[in-house]
Amino acid sequence: MTIADFATVPTPIGPFTVLVDADGAVLASGWTGDAEGLSRLPHPSLRPEVVRARNSLGEITEAVEKYHAGDVFAIDRIAVRQQSGPFLVHAWEVLRKIPAGNPVTYTAFADLSGRPEAVRAAANACARNAAALFVPCHRVLRTDGSLGGFRWGLEVKDWLLRHESTATPN
Repeated sequence: MTIADFATVPTPIGPFTVLVDADGAVLASGWTGDAEGLSRLPHPSLRPEVVRARNSLGEITEAVEKYHAGDVFAIDRIAVRQQSGPFLVHAWEVLRKIPAGNPVTYTAFADLSGRPEAVRAAANACARNAAALFVPCHRVLRTDGSLGGFRWGLEVKDWLLRHESTATPN
C-alpha cells in the first residue's frame, strides 16, 4: 500500500496543500484544502492509496510559508516527483528553470522545451502539472500577455505573478 503525507497551510490566497511521497518529494500541491482530491492528480504509477495528515512537512512547509511571505526562491530547492512521457517530464523540468518575475509565453516555453512547433504540447504540460508552485506553470502566459488558464483560478495566477514581479534574487 502506498502512503503519502500531506499538510495544509494558510496563505494570503487560500489554503495550500502539499502531498509528498515516502522520500519527501512533492507529488502534488495546490491552493486547496482537499487532500483527497489532490491525491488524484499524480500519474497513476505515483498515486497514493492512503493520505495522512501532518501538521507540517518540515522544510517543504517552511518553503511554502517563505514563498508566500516574499522569498519566492524558497521553493526552488524542493524535490518534486512527476511521471509521464519524455516530453512532459522534460517540460516540467524546464518550467522549474523559468525564473520568478520573468514569465514566458506558451510559444517561448515550447521553444525552451526544445520543440518550438509544439505550443499545444507545452500548454498541455502546464495543464497536467500536479505540483503547482514547485513546478511554476503559473509563469507561462498567452502570446498576447493574458493569463490563459490555471487549475487553481486566474485570481491565484494573477496574485502569484504580481507577487513574483517584485522579487529580487537572494
